[in-house]
Amino acid sequence: MNTLSFLKSFAATGATMFALDMVWLGVVAKGLYAREMGSLLRPDVKWVPALLFYILYVAAVVVFVVIPAAERKSLARALGFGAFFGLAAYATYDLTSLALIRDFPVLIVIVDLAWGMVLTTIASGAGYAVTR
Repeated sequence: MNTLSFLKSFAATGATMFALDMVWLGVVAKGLYAREMGSLLRPDVKWVPALLFYILYVAAVVVFVVIPAAERKSLARALGFGAFFGLAAYATYDLTSLALIRDFPVLIVIVDLAWGMVLTTIASGAGYAVTR
């Protein structure tokens, strides 16, 4: 894959993920996170670490999910491995938080794991569609 193709795949995957995540975090689940996590949440978003996360995460999804699926010409692979990648990545945060942070809410773990799977599946599908 050449650099331009990678950048197109990265842009499609990243734009999809960012847009959906903003709707999820800013509208759909905003109240849930506020109610369940309370004082653990910052009153404002630190955008530099957030953007660094998106850059690293999207690059990893493209490298480990989208490109291999495109090489095999398999949307099913993009979606399946996208779901698994999302579960594994979000579990890294959520299960570590559950293990280490006092009173970390189990409901947030469950919801966040499901969201990570759904979000990464859809973003992987979008990246695949552009890459193919």
